[in-house]
Amino acid sequence: MPQSHRARRQEFRIEELAAPLSHYTDAVRFGDILFVSGLTAHNGEGKLVGGADAAAQTRQILANLKLVLDVAGATMADVLKVTVFLTDINDRAAINPVRQEFFGAAKPASTLIEVSKLALPEMKVEIEAVVGLPAAQ
Repeated sequence: MPQSHRARRQEFRIEELAAPLSHYTDAVRFGDILFVSGLTAHNGEGKLVGGADAAAQTRQILANLKLVLDVAGATMADVLKVTVFLTDINDRAAINPVRQEFFGAAKPASTLIEVSKLALPEMKVEIEAVVGLPAAQ
């Protein structure tokens, strides 16, 4: 990677989140954009929060997103786009109020995708995000 790219790239590993399942980090900043890896409803000890309740899982995921944003110096209002993966598209109605609770008046661009399964069988929801950040100091 050219030196100019390395200087603009910063990886974030959030200690309060469960360890990654594979070879990735929680988020990567490149210039003024933060790419947040798919977040799950697992707490810092790696335990699923919310059981089979998609809304409860979404609440934990968005709380986890706030942890990432705090470390990166951003807020929910800085989220430009989310991609939501659901194992049951019918859960959309249940998760929408939770999204509104966390985002308030901010409305990120959004893509919703139903998938046959996620990385672990108990997961019903996964959310990734793209965030606009202040320019690096």
